[in-house]
Amino acid sequence: MTPPAPGDPPQGHLLTLVPTPIGHLDDITLRALAVLRSADVVAAEDTRRSRILLDRHAIATPLVRLDAHTIAARGPAILARHRHVAYVTDAGTPGISDPGAELARLAIGLGVRVEALPGPTAFVPALVLSGLPVHRFAFEGFLPRKGRERRARLAAIAERDHATALYESAVRLPATLADLAEACGPERPAAVARELSKRFETVERGSLAGLGETFAAAPARGEIVVVVGPASGGGGDARAAAAGAGRAGTGHEGDAGADPRVGTLEPDAAEALARAGAAEGLWGRDLRAALEAAGVDRDAAYRLAVRHGRRAGSGPKPDPEADTDDG
Repeated sequence: MTPPAPGDPPQGHLLTLVPTPIGHLDDITLRALAVLRSADVVAAEDTRRSRILLDRHAIATPLVRLDAHTIAARGPAILARHRHVAYVTDAGTPGISDPGAELARLAIGLGVRVEALPGPTAFVPALVLSGLPVHRFAFEGFLPRKGRERRARLAAIAERDHATALYESAVRLPATLADLAEACGPERPAAVARELSKRFETVERGSLAGLGETFAAAPARGEIVVVVGPASGGGGDARAAAAGAGRAGTGHEGDAGADPRVGTLEPDAAEALARAGAAEGLWGRDLRAALEAAGVDRDAAYRLAVRHGRRAGSGPKPDPEADTDDG
């Protein structure tokens, strides 16, 4: 096949954005492996890291470097020279907080068809494992390191009525947790997930203040995702508002005729949280923990976890107190 002349638009050419494992090298789809084998070239953010993956799966496709510093200069020639370019970044789905988005824009501008395969990305399992309500969420990527834009992004997170996921480096994690606690309130529920899908995967759940103390005392290592719970039923201000609303019209606390409250939430609000958690697949201890993190007291969280632990017809409901291992 005769390559296009310099300056010719690369008609009929294809760029495939191929997600790669965020940790375990076997977390890759059969389709992704087929594309990496059939492409004319694999362009990689870091050829040394990508070579490990290709060798693991016995893929001999030529490999070239194409990172954030070289896309503008080298990208057009690579896309013009090869009819099918597969692009991989260090980990996860290209275009999510990495140079993949810039390469996709370049290819579209040149008339190259772009396809994106489904596959791994770190913030999705972090959201699921957080135990927080995630039927709606925002993804922040990496926060600006300082200045007005960082303060604005922190303020936006504080005001959201849905969860927020963001990436952070291990060295900056304590400072970011402190900033989040200041913006959102120290009691806002959150989770810190690290080394997802790897041998030392951990997920720490608690308040922003508590997590900040944990990681200030014992610095984290590895790749990190922070998930911040929603303002409604989440942070200190929201909890105080819910508690205040719960007391309105009931006389004084402890009045025998008052409706029983569920921690700092109205019973209807706690019930809605339980339904939402169950709809997201939470059950047993995970559903109970999510409810407690949102401000439901332990006994009420237990009752709700039993009531909403499984959908109708799906078998016996699990005991939220049971310490079982399903393998």
